[in-house]
Amino acid sequence: MELSILLAEEIAAMFLAMVVGYGIVKSGLFTAEDSKIISRMVVYICSPCIIVNAFQIEMSSDKIQGLGLAFGVCVFVHIFMILSMKLLRSPLGLSEVERASVIYTNAANLTIPLVVAVLGREWVFYTSAYVIVHTVLFWTHGTRLIIPGGNRDYRKIFLNPNIIAIGVGIILFCTGISFPVVVDTAIEGFGDMIGPVSMLVIGMVIGDMDLKEVFAPGRAYFICLIRLILIPAFFAWCFASLEKLGFHPDGEYILMVVLLAASAPPATMITQAAQTYGGEARYASVLNVMCVVFCIVTLPMMTAFYELCL
Repeated sequence: MELSILLAEEIAAMFLAMVVGYGIVKSGLFTAEDSKIISRMVVYICSPCIIVNAFQIEMSSDKIQGLGLAFGVCVFVHIFMILSMKLLRSPLGLSEVERASVIYTNAANLTIPLVVAVLGREWVFYTSAYVIVHTVLFWTHGTRLIIPGGNRDYRKIFLNPNIIAIGVGIILFCTGISFPVVVDTAIEGFGDMIGPVSMLVIGMVIGDMDLKEVFAPGRAYFICLIRLILIPAFFAWCFASLEKLGFHPDGEYILMVVLLAASAPPATMITQAAQTYGGEARYASVLNVMCVVFCIVTLPMMTAFYELCL
């Protein structure tokens, strides 16, 4: 329960950054369009820096086995969500955007700062497994859901900043190369910005929306229930059961890292892809905003449930 309390405190702090973003747009100091510049900084600087920095650790069999465990669990998570959403498509009348919003989460920009705050910087190493699986599947399977007549774009996979950062990190990890202190300090500083800056961007985007319209009664609440509670609760139980088998000495926390990623709100890429290629962008953004607000409560709940199941 201690970790779930710590997580709740960190999310509350990040929520304040979101409120600041909302306030500066409502007050006219910035516009929602300005958030795109800050968002690029997060995508191309902050997130890659914190990922590369996470690989600045000593190579060991425990680390490699732990990464293998995380990767295997991440593959299971995505296969389960893809298949379950396909099976439930007709019974629940799920649209393509709804299915994508349940399957693909904000695994990097929201999860990484929470992992750093709750578990420590060294645990970001294991989030790379989720980022790899998530990115590959989003730009192959996910885009076909969101974009009418969408095709696989393999360039998006290999040119993704996080994938490039993971590739650089793996090379450094395997070769044992460490950055000089000055460079490491600069990279760490940029990485530390990811939490507040990401939430600032989300707040700025929300500042341009009519919250009465966003939170009006409707089907979006049902999708939020699936994305934030039903599926994460199932994974929490599965991961707790897996941890009891004792596959890895750090299994409890490795699986918690995956759980945080699997319990996050929908990926912002869903809205961006829908806007660019003519999908249901408005509905995708409503689902994203609602889930971001509700996850302030649901993420600590799922972590507490996981700890209770252990």
